[in-house]
Amino acid sequence: MNSSLYQTLADRGFIHSVSNAPGLRAALDQPSVFYVGFDPTAPSLHTGHLIPLALAAHLAQAGHHPVLLAGGGTGLIGDPTDRSETRALLSAERVAANTQAVRRQVDRLFQNEQADVAIVDNAEWLTQLRYLDFLRDIGRYFSVNEILATETYRARLDSGQGLNFVEINYRLLQAYDFLHLFREHGCILQIGGSDQWANILAGVDLIRRIEGKEAFGLVTPLLTTSTGQKMGKTAAGALWLDPELTSPYDFFQYWINIEDASVERTLALLTPLPLHEVRALASLPGAQIRSAKERLAYEITARVHGADAANAARDGARALFGRDGGSTAAAPQTRVTPDKLAAGLRIVDLLLMSGLAGSRSAARRLIAQGGAYANDCRVDSPDTIFHADAFRNGELLLRSGKKRYHRILLGRE
Repeated sequence: MNSSLYQTLADRGFIHSVSNAPGLRAALDQPSVFYVGFDPTAPSLHTGHLIPLALAAHLAQAGHHPVLLAGGGTGLIGDPTDRSETRALLSAERVAANTQAVRRQVDRLFQNEQADVAIVDNAEWLTQLRYLDFLRDIGRYFSVNEILATETYRARLDSGQGLNFVEINYRLLQAYDFLHLFREHGCILQIGGSDQWANILAGVDLIRRIEGKEAFGLVTPLLTTSTGQKMGKTAAGALWLDPELTSPYDFFQYWINIEDASVERTLALLTPLPLHEVRALASLPGAQIRSAKERLAYEITARVHGADAANAARDGARALFGRDGGSTAAAPQTRVTPDKLAAGLRIVDLLLMSGLAGSRSAARRLIAQGGAYANDCRVDSPDTIFHADAFRNGELLLRSGKKRYHRILLGRE
């Protein structure tokens, strides 16, 4: 076991807060079980989950044993953390479908990591709880005053939005998850994003109170730009890890286009590259920093989608940007039928259909600002209509700005 693991994690930027740094440093000298949870609020994970997933990969590669939790139970309640208003409750059917999707996704991610993991669903134990027993055995260890003093809850009360009883109970359920996994799997560490700090500490405290033993909590920083803005938003919305929701090419392109100031931090957090290589890449001068960004984009895409998808995305990007050795085939694509094309397709509709614009108004702004292109020709009017004769070998290549491409293919959808 690598005794310097804790320091390595700190050097890479993973440690935002930890419940007992000396204790965890010692605990990581021996193989340990840890867990990270994901509530199935959508049918895919997104970039906000990448840092905890990368941390889990580092721990697994160092010999520790991950438990990945899909929150089919807590997803029925909804985490109020950092929410300015009450989260709409999802149906049981939607939560179950999302849970299965998230389970498949984390399983695939850790197959790429070649790690031995346990994947669990907290609905298996939370739905079996008896309410009165839970109140007596678990609820009595929680102070309502302490819960309401937490920033999220306090802000909601101060804003006049209020809280409902279901939301207050979320912390109890997450803490109980940690207790359950401590008992059933010997789990001594929970990791997560820094927004989960209070919830994770609640589980650490519950284990201490009930079991009389120490467990640990470690939270990572959130994924942000150098100015503190959250990363992972695109014109089409969130950057998903599911290739059906965000194509590997679009995923690759997002990372190759991040700001220069974020390259070193993102390489350290989201790739397995040694730190000396991270620093060498991040210190490349001038235009050479694009090589570092391409390496960043490749490593993250390979981690999420596999090496084949990363190779195809890189080749597609090189071809589209005039570099040798690539093909446009990896660029995202949308098919239209001859019937749809018969009456012509407006550029605004094409930009919206392709995801190059998130709304009709955004598409019109893009055109007005001179940022919309079709087959490398700028489109100056939102009323421009394309017919079959605009397609070259059955393809119309759209571009937004200098860096975002999408292929419109003629044929069956």
